[in-house]
Amino acid sequence: MQLLRNLLFPFSVLYDGITTARNWAFEKGYLKQESFDVPVIVVGNLSTGGTGKTPMIEWLVNHHQGKKIAVLSRGYGRKTSGFIEINDSHTALEVGDEPLQIKNKFGDSIVSAVCEKRVDGIQKLLSDHSLDLILLDDAYQHRHVKASHYILLTSFDKPYYNDYLLPTGDLRESREGANRAHTIIVTKCPVDISDDEKAAIIKKIKPQPSQQVCFSTIAYDEVLISKDSQIEWNDVTFNSITAVTGIAKPAPFIDFLEKRFDVEHIEYGDHHRFRESEINDIKKKKMVITTEKDYTRLSSHELSNVYYVRMKMQFLGKKPVL
Repeated sequence: MQLLRNLLFPFSVLYDGITTARNWAFEKGYLKQESFDVPVIVVGNLSTGGTGKTPMIEWLVNHHQGKKIAVLSRGYGRKTSGFIEINDSHTALEVGDEPLQIKNKFGDSIVSAVCEKRVDGIQKLLSDHSLDLILLDDAYQHRHVKASHYILLTSFDKPYYNDYLLPTGDLRESREGANRAHTIIVTKCPVDISDDEKAAIIKKIKPQPSQQVCFSTIAYDEVLISKDSQIEWNDVTFNSITAVTGIAKPAPFIDFLEKRFDVEHIEYGDHHRFRESEINDIKKKKMVITTEKDYTRLSSHELSNVYYVRMKMQFLGKKPVL
């Protein structure tokens, strides 16, 4: 696969020219950017996924608790289009799994919506609600909105400074795009990352004086949740379980489970839509553990043997100042 990617390097050069020209046009004002009176925080990445955007959005909601917050996403993988304000009757097929997960977690304490055109979405939110803050999920390249604060996420195992542009690598735009960020967060770090390791990463990032760099890891809840019950890890009687994932980078989740169980891992692509035959296979398993994101797509089926575990972002050292 990597050999094929290397052969496609000329297309990466072409892609670089297109994205660089686009960014230049926004910087010079040839392409219009919209600003808003309400603060807008963008969460995104330079790569094609798996950096922990949803946990970051959820951390921001908790961090700004007490404010009137709206979360606006594109709604990747949904079968609908246009603006939709999410309520508890919507499904993942209608609004996307990640936006639905966020809405299910926070309920009426936030406004959650999807719209592929973020400017239109923000305008609609502001016309319908009195808001203190808008969070844009996965919108780092959506430059028609001029945000108040840009948060760039990059994963510890594959930082953007070691990556290359599509299709040779996984970058959506060149590494120079990191210069737009106010905050750079290295996600999915080992819990025991040392100060020397942090310093080495910061040296490679080469942050500007105005940029803050933070480090985070993944933390998991103490309980497993199903449609009808909850169970603590220590009360699980099975030594072997089946893990079902349809996320971009399941390795940290599987590593976590393998510390407790013998794990059979059934892996699907990111945002996978489960077919009936796959659901029937899952039903035959004794105990299935999945991610919260995957559960939003599985919960519409009668699967009493399926549990999910909530994960959250946990900062190692200083937290971002927002």
